[in-house]
Amino acid sequence: MNMSSASSAHAQQKIWLASYPPTVPAELPPLTHTSLGHLFEDSCLRYADRVAFSSMGRELTFTELEKESRKVGAWLQAQGLQKGDRVAVMLPNILQNPVIVYGILRAGLVVVNVNPLYTPRELEHQLNDSGARAIFVLENFAHTVEQVVHHTDVKHVVVTSLGDMLGLKGHIVNFVVRRLKKLVPAWSLPAAHTFKQVQAKGAESSLKPVTVNLDDIAFLQYTGGTTGVSKGAMLTHRNLLSNKEQMSVWLDSGFLTRKRPEVLTFLCALPLYHIFALTVNSLMGVATGSHNVLIANPRDLAALVKEMQKHKIHVFPGLNTLFNALMNNAEFQKLDHSSYQLVFGGGMAVQRPVAERWFQMTGCPITEGYGLSETSPVATANRLDVTDFTGAIGLPVSSTEVTIRDDDGNVLVYGEVGEICIRGPQVMAGYWKRPDETAKAMTPDGYFRTGDMGYMDERGYIKIVDRKKDMILVSGFNVYPNEVEEVAAMHPGVLECAAVGVPDANSGEAVKLFVVKKDPNLTEAEVKAHCAENLTNYKRPRFIEFRTELPKSNVGKILRRELRPK
Repeated sequence: MNMSSASSAHAQQKIWLASYPPTVPAELPPLTHTSLGHLFEDSCLRYADRVAFSSMGRELTFTELEKESRKVGAWLQAQGLQKGDRVAVMLPNILQNPVIVYGILRAGLVVVNVNPLYTPRELEHQLNDSGARAIFVLENFAHTVEQVVHHTDVKHVVVTSLGDMLGLKGHIVNFVVRRLKKLVPAWSLPAAHTFKQVQAKGAESSLKPVTVNLDDIAFLQYTGGTTGVSKGAMLTHRNLLSNKEQMSVWLDSGFLTRKRPEVLTFLCALPLYHIFALTVNSLMGVATGSHNVLIANPRDLAALVKEMQKHKIHVFPGLNTLFNALMNNAEFQKLDHSSYQLVFGGGMAVQRPVAERWFQMTGCPITEGYGLSETSPVATANRLDVTDFTGAIGLPVSSTEVTIRDDDGNVLVYGEVGEICIRGPQVMAGYWKRPDETAKAMTPDGYFRTGDMGYMDERGYIKIVDRKKDMILVSGFNVYPNEVEEVAAMHPGVLECAAVGVPDANSGEAVKLFVVKKDPNLTEAEVKAHCAENLTNYKRPRFIEFRTELPKSNVGKILRRELRPK
């Protein structure tokens, strides 16, 4: 069977539709909003008095969220930023995050999400690649911006502090963070604005309406490439609104077997700069008039559990590592889990023992889904109206087609392992300024090649078996061996090196680096310290093994597969 006829045969069948919950349509109806800003303003009117986000005890209603984000948008326009200009956001999960992100979108600008823990090298690449004109950063990370801002096109730096939106309590929070915990390294950005100044000045300006279309870019969501160079997935307003709609109908199906609370409370423990929380928490929360409880530092399990005690949590998107850590926490075990309605697992594979123990402990199943930055992110999901853990990544969501293909692009039959390829309205418009990488990632008939290997069964359920790429998945974050190797090779004592993923009970996988020494006195501690300077925490090698040589192909290419644990 040739590629096109195989493709159409597979597409026409769409066997997964027979496995759909009864309320989920095969195709989405036309979108009712013209942009994310339009959806946002609609929700703020409709749910005016409801709490949209809360953080450290301070609540922000939809009316307040509208007002505060309007100030940010107006200020950005007053600085001369034009439709389509990029603005970087380097913030954890604090109230300023949604205020700033929706302010940027309402001003017709593009959001560039930045991991606050990035090293100067990583930040500089992202700011230069995106051409960001402005950046909002928490003061705890301002020293990183200080080191690179002069090598970028950034003209406007806005620094905020943890307590800026917490009212009187904010002064105490800032004192503790700065003076007692000493979590704010010294920084100097003489031309920077404070977030308070932006709010005051923004209140004096008016937000000018900007015509934003569905196919305009809303976010540049950075993801690693097979080359190891981080690339910006261009996510349009259509991509994100479609994915929001796909999740809405899926979410509704979860309440076929449960009573839906009048107002849903989401736990937002995953970082909002990550596509999973951005769409599943922030966008879904805003669209449904729900309350998102923001967790600034989910690694602080004691504080996270304390926060969970205060709220009736209904929707909990999380990662396998987080669920596992919570179940091993004595205080979490004592919590009342009866309010959980839907628990989503994504970002990395959910392990069956974790899912089964969670169901035993809480009475609420973990439902696994699958997606990538390039798919906004949700592409497949398991049914929400059943309690069984399938071990699969589920069914393609509405208006989405998935095919399994071999290396020549031929569509494989059910049960055969190949590359998972996705087509749908949530698939990105391409990689920012990288037509070469976009061409590699897309098939001629418009499917995105995920780099994940898997198969589809006769009911349309998809199971991942391996990854085509050498990518390492650490707690839901992609780590590209090339990047780790490039950094390690910068050390004068390293002759050559190779990075691979090894199984890890906590993070799914961890990075292991094999090193051939140039300097015979080179130590493991020196290699680790060098990597820590140039790589954010999850990318750093946890294990170092020194070797006299590395396995190579006959053309001299290092064979990582020979180094992976068998």
